[in-house]
Amino acid sequence: MSNTDPAPAEVDCVASPFAGVLHPREVPLGGPRAIRVRRTLPQRERSLIGAWCFADHYGPHDVRGGTGMDVPPHPHTGLQTVSWLFSGEVEHRDSAGVHAMVRPGELNLMTAGAGICHSEVSTGATEILHGAQLWVALPESDRDTDRDFAHYAPTPRQVGAVTTRVFLGELEGQRSPVHTFTPLLGAQLDLDPGAEVSLDVDDRFEHGVLVDRGDVEACGSALAVADLAFQGTGHHRLHLLNRGDIPARVLLLGGTPFTEDLVMWWNFVGRSHEDIARFREQWQNHDARFGAVEGYRGAVTRLPAPPLPNATLRPRRHPGV
Repeated sequence: MSNTDPAPAEVDCVASPFAGVLHPREVPLGGPRAIRVRRTLPQRERSLIGAWCFADHYGPHDVRGGTGMDVPPHPHTGLQTVSWLFSGEVEHRDSAGVHAMVRPGELNLMTAGAGICHSEVSTGATEILHGAQLWVALPESDRDTDRDFAHYAPTPRQVGAVTTRVFLGELEGQRSPVHTFTPLLGAQLDLDPGAEVSLDVDDRFEHGVLVDRGDVEACGSALAVADLAFQGTGHHRLHLLNRGDIPARVLLLGGTPFTEDLVMWWNFVGRSHEDIARFREQWQNHDARFGAVEGYRGAVTRLPAPPLPNATLRPRRHPGV
């Protein structure tokens, strides 16, 4: 998914002592008739959970008779995109030659590495579009890796009052076979009405609980839709409570703390302002770094990059870092 903000801020992703709840902001995905998405990561208070560096939640949107999702070819560097749907269907095309469908409960993981471009379009059969788009930062040792794509449909597993779908990493004895470049956890958790659960988690990991639906309490905090509760390292258990009388659903994200400083701007992850400026210029000049998407039929053949900010990024440090 593209960050279609016409004036994106540069974000210096560094460690932070923040522990609490992050609340989303609404942003448009596309033009004037675009669907709205709720963006929870990155934020000033915390820009990373493990290597997870970006989280958009959208829907449920009734797209019958509307534009739905139509994101023209756009670039990425230094990251992986994680597409996860609750309902609907999205057609993915990328410059590695991959043409795939994103469907509910199935992971599509695209590795940008040194550079890739892709398009995302909801299909004509989609009535309700509802899901999440997540980014994972690649470490310095692997940020120039080759383009790649992985698909995995985890089997739902009932553990007491919670059903788990582990699409990355391992949780409660369920493990995803999909390779990651840093230790990660990604899972959908469906909580029965009134369920109170305590999950065994890796105490080396930071964890974030992103709410999709329901009256959920996580890590002792009450959460609204697209809120993200953060729990730092050193905890063996993670507590969740569905306070409502209908099922609740959350995404659990985790990973070891990402100790490298990153610069994020628009759809690029780099290590410096100079990295970002170079990526932007290469995209604008149709450089081979990103390749081309075949088969996209939208009116706009590719998204142009927004203007760079006038000032060079100054690292944003937090007390105690």
